Amino acid sequence: MITLDFFKLEDLSGVSYTLDENQQRFTATAEQALQNIKERTDSDAFPITILEDGLPVGFFVLDFGKDKFELTDNENSALIRSLSVNPKMQGKGIGKNAMLKVDDFVKKNFVNCDEVVLAVNQKNNSAYHIYLAAGYLYDGKTRIGRSGPQYLMYKKL
Repeated sequence: MITLDFFKLEDLSGVSYTLDENQQRFTATAEQALQNIKERTDSDAFPITILEDGLPVGFFVLDFGKDKFELTDNENSALIRSLSVNPKMQGKGIGKNAMLKVDDFVKKNFVNCDEVVLAVNQKNNSAYHIYLAAGYLYDGKTRIGRSGPQYLMYKKL
């Protein structure tokens, strides 16, 4: 069973996996994301662990900082960033199930949040389809990211 929880230091070994070169183009590793949070002056980013049967198998960040305004005007939104699943566990529906759990996790822990936004590289077809299957919408908005054009997606809560 897939669950989400706030990242704890003991989760680090479970999310310290290596992404292949292709995946590294599209997302940060957990270590990189945690370092980015540590270097920030605000504390609006929350690392989240994806667990399968209680074991860490993936990671992402819920970011309530100003970067979200590149995707939305909604002050009550959260940006999902740095999503990854352990390559040994990919292809089992973990990413999709995790994204389906985000709604309830956000509603429970961030009661004022009413939208989740994200940007996915246009060449990252598998991630794009995972987000669509989890109910995220793409209404034609794009931007240029670090590895090329990205679809801007959102989901109202």
